Amino acid sequence: MSAAAPAASGADVLRVGCYPTAKSLPLRIGIEKGFFAACGLDVSLSYENNSRLQRDRLASGDFDVIHIAVDNAVSMLEEDGLDVVVVLGGDSGMNEFFVQPDIDGFAGIRGRRVVVDAVDTAYALQAVKILADHGLAAGRDYTLDPVGRGALRLEAMQADPSAAAAVLNPPYSLEAEDLGFRSLGRTVELLGGYQAGGAFVLRDWARANEDRLVRYLAAYLEALRWMRLPGNRAHCVGVLCEQLQLSADVAARSLAQLLDPDFGFAADAEIDPAGFEKVLELRRMTASTPARTPARAASGDMIDLRYYRMALARLSPPSAEPTTNRQNGI
Repeated sequence: MSAAAPAASGADVLRVGCYPTAKSLPLRIGIEKGFFAACGLDVSLSYENNSRLQRDRLASGDFDVIHIAVDNAVSMLEEDGLDVVVVLGGDSGMNEFFVQPDIDGFAGIRGRRVVVDAVDTAYALQAVKILADHGLAAGRDYTLDPVGRGALRLEAMQADPSAAAAVLNPPYSLEAEDLGFRSLGRTVELLGGYQAGGAFVLRDWARANEDRLVRYLAAYLEALRWMRLPGNRAHCVGVLCEQLQLSADVAARSLAQLLDPDFGFAADAEIDPAGFEKVLELRRMTASTPARTPARAASGDMIDLRYYRMALARLSPPSAEPTTNRQNGI
């Protein structure tokens, strides 16, 4: 599944991978409102059902940039030996730990399945740590079942009560709530701050495509700022309804979570250094196998903010109304 604006004559093609969730809204807005086109970019947006496929397509060159949990970048370095770099932040995950309606606490998961994207990255590791904090061990007290992205995790819980739990974010967390599934809490409340969403690329690609990457990040930030303007919120709800086939109520509630300063997108998609350290800490505590490469990820090596800072320098102050026809292509 993919989405793209009509190609502009002479535009640089950029292939971007993400998940079809509410958190892809800035990308959709950037395409629809012409922020990417104004920067000379023809963005082709594609979706995959799980993080393994996302990572594989970045590694093979099918994608130039992917927007998924940055723990996957750590996995690409440590498990696959690939030199990737995080160039943009995003959010803390906007995640909640949902369980079947008959479960009233973590102990009720014992003997059942926890459905995840992939068993060894990101939100699966959050689930493992949360359950460990409540005395439950993977493989002994419950099993991890990798079914893929959020929509597929919710479908698995609907189809079979033995799928006891899943970490979900909007809109699927809100749909789960409406279906009667029970939230045992937000992951930021259960684990503390965490750098979940972000964008990353192969380091060699970034070096060879610096100007293209900077233009891309600047346009993404413009779209994110546009989303935040009160006068644009009804339009954003409409985009979520159309693109994700949501009810107006779920779309509006999803947007409210995206824009919640304590739960949703970070201002200008800033990276939270402490949150990234939590990613590394959680990985050390819960990863099932040691890194297969001599290098172990460190935030100083994996985060490169040069491109982000150059992108910010292209923009007007965030209080100004964004446009798509400024000087310098922004």
